[in-house]
Formats: sequence, C-alpha cells, structure tokens
Amino acid sequence: MSELDLAALDRDGALEEARDGLSRAGFLGTLAATGTGALLALADDAGAAPLRRSDVEVLNYALSLEYLQAAFYTEAERSKALSKRAAEAARVVGAVERAHVKAFSSLLGRKAIARPRFDFQGVTEDSGDFIKTAVAFEDLAVAAYKGQAAKLKSGAVLASAIGIHTVEARHAAWMRYLTGVQPAASAFDEPQTRAEINQVVKATGFVSSAPRTSARRSPRYTG
Repeated sequence: MSELDLAALDRDGALEEARDGLSRAGFLGTLAATGTGALLALADDAGAAPLRRSDVEVLNYALSLEYLQAAFYTEAERSKALSKRAAEAARVVGAVERAHVKAFSSLLGRKAIARPRFDFQGVTEDSGDFIKTAVAFEDLAVAAYKGQAAKLKSGAVLASAIGIHTVEARHAAWMRYLTGVQPAASAFDEPQTRAEINQVVKATGFVSSAPRTSARRSPRYTG
C-alpha cells in the first residue's frame, strides 16, 4: 500500500499509529479508560444491578472469542519464531486481548465460562500464517460483536462492549495493513450471527482437547 493510499484511508490516524507501533503505552492507556476499563468498573460497582440472563449469554459468547484470540497471540509471542513486525503485533495485541479476557471474566464472576484448550496447528510459529490468521480472527471478532450488540439489554454493558468493538476494528486494520490487505474494502460491514461464527471457529480445529500445539501441521484457517 502506498503512502498516498494510507493517508487517504487513515482519516483518524489509526493506521499511522499502527505502523509506528501504536504508541504502545498510549494505546493501552486509552483502552483502559474506555471499553475494558468501563467493564472492570462495572464489575467493581457493588451497587450495580445484576446482569440479565441474556446479557450473561452474550458476554460469555464474547469471552469465548476473547479466550481464543488471547491464547493465539500469547502462544505466538511465546514461540519466539516470528519476524520482528509479526512478533511486535503478537505482543501488543496479545496484551490487549488478555485485558479483554480479564474484563469479561471480572464482570461475569462465577458465571464466566471456563477457558477451553487450544491447538493452533503451527500457525503461531510462522509469520505469514500468523498474520493471515490474525486478519481472519480480527475480522471475525468485529463481525461477531456487531452481530450481538443489539441483544445487550444493559446500556452500560453495551457502551463498554462498543468500546472493545472499536478496538477490535483497529486490530483488524493493523493486521490487514501488515499483510497488504485493504483495511476497509467496502463502505459497510455486515454482522455475523452466533451460529455463523461458531461454525467458522469449529471448522478451524483450534479448540481442542489437546493442551497445546504438538506438531507443525498445515493451517486450516488463514484468512
């Protein structure tokens, strides 16, 4: 992507931040003050109304996706097999996804679902496979959040979830930039249903009874 194209697309400076490393401290500080921070504040608010069952279902659904993303980036970071740009992406985005997991888990408390086990089939050990899978994951997360937003009954939870949704969109733009894919290919994004998202996640084979990647295999899900 040329500098001219980047400038034309990057109206609010999000991609410029990504290219320069996202201003790591500033990015995470902003995140803590928005979606994740707001969810943690809700969890700490003793006077807050109990979560509705429908909201618990949506939040646990979001938590399941955050578990998947957090594990993916954490394993990629720990593999120490990625190129410099890919390794930096794994480190920065992994920290954010782990913050998302903490926020949802804290808000849900005992109602939070357990973390499953994952087998990423070697995609965390190859920079090309990692970036392509990251693009697909982030696009999937954005579509999933969009598909569930209208189902949240609590205005406070909705506002916080939207804060996380926009961060996921920035992640998607960054991963797309790294692999040379247009950050915004169309004027509108369509949501995806829970059934559609679950079908894609199941097809990856990444959620597994095995505790971790055991051998290098051809990746099933790379965008």
